[in-house]
Amino acid sequence: MNSDGAIFQFRGPWNVPIEFHQSLIFLVLLIVGFSFDPDTLPYALGFLAILLASILLHELGHAWGCLVQGVPVSRVVLYGGGGYCQHRRSTTSYEDELIVAMGPIVNLTLWAVCSLLEPSVVSPQLGWVLRVTADLNLWLALFNLLPLMPLDGGRLFHAVLHRFLPPKSATRIAGFVGLIGVVLWIPMMVFAYVSFGFVFLFFPPLLRHWNMLRYAQY
Repeated sequence: MNSDGAIFQFRGPWNVPIEFHQSLIFLVLLIVGFSFDPDTLPYALGFLAILLASILLHELGHAWGCLVQGVPVSRVVLYGGGGYCQHRRSTTSYEDELIVAMGPIVNLTLWAVCSLLEPSVVSPQLGWVLRVTADLNLWLALFNLLPLMPLDGGRLFHAVLHRFLPPKSATRIAGFVGLIGVVLWIPMMVFAYVSFGFVFLFFPPLLRHWNMLRYAQY
């Protein structure tokens, strides 16, 4: 994904370039498309705004983790499948621990703050915003902490294993755990759809985890 696909760019905190990719249009159409009733459309747009703001803050958490360790950040990109923080040099497993962890930490902080504020709010509209922000950020944190590549949980699990094991063993264990997650992902997708009508747009990369298990190039 490159800057050619950006539909909007600006300079964010710490002068980090932030780009909104054209694939976000698909996400907007997907969320708004479920809101045919004019009464629910404002809530769909509100949910979309909260989602994009939460993903942006998540990625800025990664950017902060880079910058405090002297890792220059090229850009933060939001796209239809989420977002990513791109840095200008490779990082060590020790640097990765803070960089990766800061994304879920931001989401958990938003969840905690909004959960504490929501009961004391009188306005129903503001209460809805705080409740949705809390629930969404808790879900984003838990989802991202799954030990699957390329999610934060998979990268963090791999980085922490490097503290205790040789690189080859750390990579193979992370790949093995990821393959178990891939196998379990399909029944989880079916359960989520049947029980809640929720469709997962993300599927863990089978080949990447397999190559990690074999300690091949990944």
